[in-house]
Amino acid sequence: MSTPAPLALSPRIQATSAPAIPTVRGWAGRYAGAAGPLIDLTQAVPGYPPHPALLERLAALAGDRATSGYGPIDGDLPLREALAEDMAGFYGAPFTAADIAITAGCNLAFAMTMAVLGGPVILPVPWYFNHRMALEMAGIPAIPLPCRAEDGFVPTAAGIEAALRAGGRVLVLVTPNNPTGAVYPAALIAEAAALCRHHGAWLVLDETYRDFLPAESSPPHALFQDPSWRDGLVHLYSFSKAYCVPGHRVGAIACGPRFREALLKALDTQQICAPRAAQAALAWAVPALRDWRAGNRAIMAERGAAFRQVAAQLPGWRLDALGAYFAYLRVPQDGPEAMAAAEALATERGLLGLPGPFFGPGQERHLRLAFANVELPAIAAIPAKLG
Repeated sequence: MSTPAPLALSPRIQATSAPAIPTVRGWAGRYAGAAGPLIDLTQAVPGYPPHPALLERLAALAGDRATSGYGPIDGDLPLREALAEDMAGFYGAPFTAADIAITAGCNLAFAMTMAVLGGPVILPVPWYFNHRMALEMAGIPAIPLPCRAEDGFVPTAAGIEAALRAGGRVLVLVTPNNPTGAVYPAALIAEAAALCRHHGAWLVLDETYRDFLPAESSPPHALFQDPSWRDGLVHLYSFSKAYCVPGHRVGAIACGPRFREALLKALDTQQICAPRAAQAALAWAVPALRDWRAGNRAIMAERGAAFRQVAAQLPGWRLDALGAYFAYLRVPQDGPEAMAAAEALATERGLLGLPGPFFGPGQERHLRLAFANVELPAIAAIPAKLG
């Protein structure tokens, strides 16, 4: 009796790249420990615990019957109000709860935003791999927008306009950037928004890491000071990094009423509501932990400065960009390409980083290291791993 052929799976899922972080962590299983303790710089996770008072509230609220039921599909009002007030202070522009929708994490915020907008979508390269994967799974075309190390991995206005002329209907900008850490200048962000308006395209601005910008960088742009922003801009935010709660999956979308009306369909279908206990705890945390967040920003800046010093000690390696949580390193010219280099570092030296090809075409010579994950002694040990 012949063996039946395997049942078919979705061609879109089959064509989507394998998850990057589990792939690299799988290599670590072959590391025998000869080069000292394993240092994992793959996933962007806060390298310190949540505030104790936030943990206490999360624990209490998780056991509260009131947070166990369904909530509003666009998020509980206290958190929407708290985030609106926080954004008003950060960006120097008015916001209300009506501008905010709470989501079950920022990855889902992006996926639902793309479901509302469609495509083609312009993604600067290197791109955040989950953004590209979300588009692949949804069958939404992507237009790669190459960014060069010589430009600090910041897209150029000329490149953006060319991609819009090529048919792009949505432009995605991530700043501070994942994977490079690059911070996009306010002038470039303003020019990108103007180009989108001129070409009738949406601008999606992902500022997941905005809490780790230097204090003097607030506001990082003036887009929200124009009341018409609601007609063509969608803003994404994550509570995961700033409050050290990535496992609780809470993100946010800021948008105008026309987009919001369509978004409600995606919210109701794909999430129903975001986690209720975490929303209630974060509604308290947003105003109460403002000083604590500022202290964490200083911690990350210290780790970034330490990594910059470490990078100067690496013969053959070149630091092409650094910011927020990330360093983007060019592997030595006389060595293997990034995939082989990253696998060798994981299996032989116990250093886990993400090779550039996970972040799009043309990245075969780069490696992303999330230095925010670890404390200063581990950063100081990196030269021995890479040397």
